[in-house]
Amino acid sequence: MAKQTSLFTFSGKAGNMIGYYRDGKHYFRSMPETVRQTTATRRAAQRFGAASSKGRLIRRAFANDLDVRCDGGHINRLNKTIIKGGIRNTEAIAGFRFNQHTGTDRFFTVAPTLSEDGILHIPPQALPQCRGISTLEVKVIATRIHFGERRVTGTETAMILLDIREAFAGAALNVDVPGKGTLIVALQVRGMCGDRASFNRKYLAADIIAVQEPQTKQVFHKPEHQQQAMLQQRLQSLAVTAQQQAISSTHQATQRQKMAASPPVIQRE
Repeated sequence: MAKQTSLFTFSGKAGNMIGYYRDGKHYFRSMPETVRQTTATRRAAQRFGAASSKGRLIRRAFANDLDVRCDGGHINRLNKTIIKGGIRNTEAIAGFRFNQHTGTDRFFTVAPTLSEDGILHIPPQALPQCRGISTLEVKVIATRIHFGERRVTGTETAMILLDIREAFAGAALNVDVPGKGTLIVALQVRGMCGDRASFNRKYLAADIIAVQEPQTKQVFHKPEHQQQAMLQQRLQSLAVTAQQQAISSTHQATQRQKMAASPPVIQRE
């Protein structure tokens, strides 16, 4: 591993060299001549590739609306979070920090909650007193991602300003995004010095606080013993009906035979 020191840095493959970015710096290394993979390493590589693809889509969904600078290791941290929680378990990324140095819990000790109808509730609470900070800019970014189609289907934002010198009575923000896919909600909080954001990363937070998987129609199946009981009742009903039809047919045949055997009756005028 070597550090890139030229004015023109690169990421990815270039000849027999691979460039990559980590912790705010660019590095490169040479490609191995041969690669031997076991079944376990091949599966690990597949999981990492799937996590990287999913993480890239999540980052792209928030990139245009985030005002907080992410730390240099957020890409690897997000990939690790996805792998640890499971590729298909998107809810595992709830709590991820785009800026690992500060979380939104620094400003809201009582965590916001997302209701099923798409309303983000921030409970009433005492706001922290920060040196040089007079206002908190609170921004909610909600995006809906269809991971099956690998696309962002919609994004909505809402923002409020809170004066830390005043009592905070709580807030409710509508963050529902129509469309298909998984709803992911990020909360961004910036400490404001007058009309500009603080340069201190301790006062700049952006966390994924909620994930809602798409609603699926539930199919309720009756217990197997109930199905068997209903089937038995149906068979018994059919048997009784068949028996009644057989008795009726026999009776009608007997009547016809009696009528045929009886001599005709001639009435006198």
